Amino acid sequence: MDYSLAALKVVCAQLKDAHDVPSQNALTLGGILFQRAWLQGILVSNSGDGRFLLDDGTGVIELHLSGDFRSREWDVGCTCFFLLSSTFLVRLLVRLLGLYVMVVGGYFLRKGDTPMVKVHKIVDLSPFPDREAMWYLEVIEAYKLFYQPLIEEFV
Repeated sequence: MDYSLAALKVVCAQLKDAHDVPSQNALTLGGILFQRAWLQGILVSNSGDGRFLLDDGTGVIELHLSGDFRSREWDVGCTCFFLLSSTFLVRLLVRLLGLYVMVVGGYFLRKGDTPMVKVHKIVDLSPFPDREAMWYLEVIEAYKLFYQPLIEEFV
């Protein structure tokens, strides 16, 4: 993972325009290279094996909790957890369903399947009443200030 490439603040609908750039080991969105996506939405489904679906109102994306996630400390509901076992992980995921969360992770396109984010960070934002409206404003601001000028230059 190339951390010199920014994690793009996006909604799922924007990611539908992303394309692989194999020579760069990255993706491009209107000429902007990236490997990680920063999303927010509601956790709506859990497969029980560290995979679940996030719905941000513009689309759905699959989230996958990587091995790194299980050995790191994460903020969930303002409480830190060390995820040491898969049983604990499943109990944690059941608690997460219906929560509004912020997720950052590696974005992967999959042919014939829902795109996936390998989660690096997940934070419960449910206690904050204006979280969803603020997120859309943040995405719009990032697009207008940073992404749009690059996209217009690329086109």
